[in-house]
Amino acid sequence: MKIKELKEMTNEELATQRRDLKHETINLRVQQQSGQLENPARIRAVRRTIARIETVLSNRRLEDVAVAS
Repeated sequence: MKIKELKEMTNEELATQRRDLKHETINLRVQQQSGQLENPARIRAVRRTIARIETVLSNRRLEDVAVAS
């Protein structure tokens, strides 16, 4: 998911997306340990998407603090 798409989402949507991706990460790791993982690159992609979401949320929090001051 691109950063532009993430910036268009609301905070609630981003939180939901982050939660879903963290669950997917857990499932992918279980598959990896059991030898059933078909696409190992998916783990990296999910981790990077979670990081992008965290970045967008962090930037929004910083903007809110700057506006409030």
